[in-house]
Amino acid sequence: MSGPLVIVGGGSTGCLIASRASESGRLGVLLLEAGRDYGPSAALPGDLQDGGRNSMVRHDWGYRHHPTTQQIRFPFPRGRVLGGSSAVNTCIALRGQPEDFDEWAALGLLEWSWERCLPAFRAFERDLDFDDDWHGRDGELPMRRHPPEEWVAWQAAFVEACRALGFPACDDSNRPGSHGVGPHTMNKVDGRRVSAAEAFLSERVRARESLTIRSETRVRRVILRDRRVVGVEVEGSGGLERIETDRVLLTAGAIATPGILLRSGLGPRDDVTRIGVDPVVNLPGVGRRLLDHPGFAIFLRPRFFGPTSRRDPLIQTVLRYPSAGSGHTCDMLLQPGSKVNLPRVDLPLVSLMAALGKPRGHGVLRFESADLRARPRIESRLLEDEDDRARAVDAMHLARRLAQQPPLRKLASHLLPRAAVLDDRSRTDAWIRKACDSGYHPCGTAPMGPDGDPNAVTDQRGRVRGVEGLHIGDASLMPTIPSANIHLATLMIGQRIGEWWRDGGLE
Repeated sequence: MSGPLVIVGGGSTGCLIASRASESGRLGVLLLEAGRDYGPSAALPGDLQDGGRNSMVRHDWGYRHHPTTQQIRFPFPRGRVLGGSSAVNTCIALRGQPEDFDEWAALGLLEWSWERCLPAFRAFERDLDFDDDWHGRDGELPMRRHPPEEWVAWQAAFVEACRALGFPACDDSNRPGSHGVGPHTMNKVDGRRVSAAEAFLSERVRARESLTIRSETRVRRVILRDRRVVGVEVEGSGGLERIETDRVLLTAGAIATPGILLRSGLGPRDDVTRIGVDPVVNLPGVGRRLLDHPGFAIFLRPRFFGPTSRRDPLIQTVLRYPSAGSGHTCDMLLQPGSKVNLPRVDLPLVSLMAALGKPRGHGVLRFESADLRARPRIESRLLEDEDDRARAVDAMHLARRLAQQPPLRKLASHLLPRAAVLDDRSRTDAWIRKACDSGYHPCGTAPMGPDGDPNAVTDQRGRVRGVEGLHIGDASLMPTIPSANIHLATLMIGQRIGEWWRDGGLE
């Protein structure tokens, strides 16, 4: 072998894999990140520290998407900084349920059963609340739940309203089979977000001779010769450059990884030729199936005497429950928003936000140019599936019932959608297609799959089919979407792939 393992993208999995793969010192690792690296000891900007709201401007890629076929383009935040979207997100640390991963195993991906994934979750977690067989205590990523005494008024009232409607209490949203209402598990401590960069690329890790981190460097393409990796073409402050290596791991995320593949001649033949690139390997699954969680909400106006503040944390609690007829333990999430978090301002409103955990529909990702600065066309196509929409309408009506419970009603009055819309299912159905948005959990755009699956871009260890030396290690790999926020599931993928590189399982 020649050259280091080049990891393209310093997001959640890129940071974790770089840490794990460089542990033994046997393997040289070069981590490339398009955004800025603030280092392990420098003071982070306030937007990256603040775990009470998302950062959507200063460290963002500027993507936009069409949530549905009936909507204009909305912002689609993705973190452009070392740590990726883990450095700008809401800090929700949900694993999903065992059935989410056994679903992958049932597709023929036996490496990804819950039994095999649980040790990986435990390896990177440092759960500050629970110490048992389900939780990790010695990992780098701290996780905790806001206790009741920390809940702000809107969050506490939400829990009380859910209990009034008969939902069970749930003190641990990461325990297998758990459901009901209680505190969110979150990767923030004292209000400060802990990103993958901070957790996994400590000063001690950065001091390893086997690890080099290079920020503000974008990868144009993987260079292939006779379907073998021979290097990457990058663009940084010094202009265009070629880095020679025979091992490349793409961890640029579910939006950017497909673009690198297409610019390298890998993907659906028509898509590759459309952007002016010579096809190398026809991989029909690249970008053709964008998975995400549809999000929708009702909005309320705080009463003048209600003790709510725009300084309150956005989210502290959650209700998780099964939708009617879904067959899943808890495929619906409903959570109270203490403010409305927009890219440049927080509106003085509160909300009850829902997300559909196991949607049947999917979107598509299209690149119209090989220009490195050209943004992709993101067509999310949320709630186009009739069954998805029916479950979303049910959730909207539940949110309204909750808002009418005394604990919430005394704090805020209904604002949107109008009551007449929620009085009629058909009108709710029509409204929701024009007012939903992404949960910002894109995945599945370069899925792994068993031999014989025509849409499988990689095998179950992330090796790109038809090419020697090229791998994927991010949320692009997910063949189906987990039933909860995907950050922890994405890190779990990084943990396993990082261990395989460290232990020689991918050489």
